[in-house]
Amino acid sequence: MQDDPDARVCVYVSEQEDLGAIRRYLQASAHSGEIAQIDLRYLPAETSLIRRHGLLWLPGAYVVPGGRFNEFYGWDSCFIQRGLWRDAHESLALSVCEQALYEVRHYGMVLNANRTYYLTRSHPPMLGSMVAECYHYTGDCNWLERALPEVLRAYHYWMVPPHLNQGSGLSRYRDYGHGPAAEVLLGEVDERGYNHYDRIRDYLATADLGGWARERYYDAERHALTLNAYLNDRSMRESGFDISHRFGPMNLEVVSFAPVCLNTFLWIAERELAQFHRELGQGTAADFWRRAADRRAERFHHYFWDESAGLFFDFHLERRERYAYPYLTTFLPLWAGLASPVQAERVAENAEMFLAPGGLQTSVTTTGCQWDAPFAWAPLHLFAVGGLLNYGFEQQAREIARRFLDTVDSDFRRHGHFLEKYDATSRVSDVGSQLAFGYTTNEVGFGWTNAVVLEFLDFLETGTLRTPSQAETFVS
Repeated sequence: MQDDPDARVCVYVSEQEDLGAIRRYLQASAHSGEIAQIDLRYLPAETSLIRRHGLLWLPGAYVVPGGRFNEFYGWDSCFIQRGLWRDAHESLALSVCEQALYEVRHYGMVLNANRTYYLTRSHPPMLGSMVAECYHYTGDCNWLERALPEVLRAYHYWMVPPHLNQGSGLSRYRDYGHGPAAEVLLGEVDERGYNHYDRIRDYLATADLGGWARERYYDAERHALTLNAYLNDRSMRESGFDISHRFGPMNLEVVSFAPVCLNTFLWIAERELAQFHRELGQGTAADFWRRAADRRAERFHHYFWDESAGLFFDFHLERRERYAYPYLTTFLPLWAGLASPVQAERVAENAEMFLAPGGLQTSVTTTGCQWDAPFAWAPLHLFAVGGLLNYGFEQQAREIARRFLDTVDSDFRRHGHFLEKYDATSRVSDVGSQLAFGYTTNEVGFGWTNAVVLEFLDFLETGTLRTPSQAETFVS
């Protein structure tokens, strides 16, 4: 097998790097048999010229989420890094952030993950929060100044079309690629040999889609998905919420949505940029970014807050209306400190609709998708608990954290490991029979579950939990 070049793992290196130096580094630091399995080559100037997909080179140490996710993932790494800082793995936590900065410098964005087929999309924009976390622990102004150009570049990725919707001034998720996503064709096949696209094609052929236009996603004459369906499926994966019905059927309207989550993250980024510049003594730039955050806040409340429901809803840009789909991202503005006290109180009152014995269900709708009810995810629990705590709802925050910890603990005692997601109603990780779409496995590890468990254990003991609303006090 070693003599067959097609059996080797392709690792692509940026043209900005010295391929020979990297090869010599690997030869000096790894077993010769391992090196023989690597086909190290330069990344082509155009992604269309890539004939074999492979890994993208990262120079430092990082932690993968777990299970089938054995690469460096964008927003997963933000949670993983928090856990590493919490658990006193300082050098590794800093290295995780450095790899994200390297991706921006050499590949143009924080990638969905460091494989060649992810070069067409990013992940929820949390690089500024990763840098803020590092600066909180190190207080190193020189490092912060070196990181700032990449933080700015990652932010601007979201601030030009097609990610920017110029009419609303809000941003959206939008993959640059076309056709089926490679990871679906390569890794999301069930026991029948069906991949995710086969399953949603059959679903769209017969399902009651309510007021959504079937022809946007499904070609009945060919019994096939449309190009628009593939574009939206890819773009959904940039959001990290793959898959639910939050952005229309199977999220196949996501390109037409301004999402609560993305625009909250960008408001956080603008506030962080203001504070970074202030820390570096650049007051004029700091004022610019604070004004940018203020402008986004005005648009945010106009488009996303639903007074009658007492929740934040995503906004459909074509229909010019909020989509009343209750979802745990309604807590993100509280996590950020973007909600008003009255809005926070309304959201806290409505938390009961998501509450289950094992924590919070992601939505109130059961669809067979992993990012809907009855499933519970660690990152969304962190946002909800931290958001409630920000506005003084400590008892409610403690109850949610306790329920989620009890679920993870009791399941760990049965299986001996932490998982990617849980059933919030039955308080178990055995979810495969309920998953009809996307990938139907539950991955072990799992990076963000580990991190949130550490955060919640400390919160229940100390009553404190760091959130972006505390960005005025970066350094501990």
